[in-house]
Amino acid sequence: MTATLPPVDVVPAASSKRGRRVGGWLPVAPLLVFVAIAFGIPALAMLNGAFTVKDQATGATSYSAANLTDSLQGAYFTALVGSVKLSAVSAGIATVLGLPLAQAVVTSRFRALREAVLTASGVLANFGGVPLAFAFVATLGNAGVLTRHFGLTDKGWSLYSFWGLVIVYLYFLIPLMVLTITPALDGLRSQWREAAQNNGATSTQYWRHVALPVLAPSLLGGLVLLFGSAFAAYATAAAMVGSSVPLVTLQIADAISGNVLVGQENVALALSLDMVLIAGVVMAVYLPLQRRSARWLA
Repeated sequence: MTATLPPVDVVPAASSKRGRRVGGWLPVAPLLVFVAIAFGIPALAMLNGAFTVKDQATGATSYSAANLTDSLQGAYFTALVGSVKLSAVSAGIATVLGLPLAQAVVTSRFRALREAVLTASGVLANFGGVPLAFAFVATLGNAGVLTRHFGLTDKGWSLYSFWGLVIVYLYFLIPLMVLTITPALDGLRSQWREAAQNNGATSTQYWRHVALPVLAPSLLGGLVLLFGSAFAAYATAAAMVGSSVPLVTLQIADAISGNVLVGQENVALALSLDMVLIAGVVMAVYLPLQRRSARWLA
């Protein structure tokens, strides 16, 4: 006698995949809603204001690219170029100095030293703003401790200048570079160095032909990340130099506070849009480099 099995409902494969897809989105739905509210609404307001021009005679508003045009002229353009220059120089120096420091930490035999340096780097990378500016003013300002002790003023030193800002920015950019490049240095396999030595390569040749080409995506990604961090910095520069060094973040602050010509109230939003576009380019460069580095070091 043959037993009769109960009928089994067969769920179509497409429906099963659709259900898994919907179920995968549910946990991140609150985050997406938060991002849409916290970032989407301000972004739309910025876009609307950046392209809105008000007629001073009639009070009527219209959409135009005049604000964007003004943001790329005169003092505004000088400030934008100044921010790009400051960010590029400080990020480049921090990359060059941060790599050997991170390598020394990775190759150290003392685990406690490694953990201490990485912990300190995490703290210093997020230490900025007015406290950082005050610390450098008290140390290297016109009446700072080191300035008076070594007579730096007589030698032409000034903290309230472009290179003064570069030194201050390095205080938090170098630790950030250490945190960024350390995982990539950990990914360098010891077998690669041993193979290079077995083939007669020196340490310099190993770094030139093996290690640096592998680390290149991570280094470039770190450079781009440092550039973005320096480009967005505001409070430290505002507390130190005010308007003596032209920076786009300071120009935006002046425009928001009303220190603009009549009819240019929305230029600050146009400058903000310029910064967003530059940040978008930075992220467009950083993400592919990060993925390529992950493939090499996986």
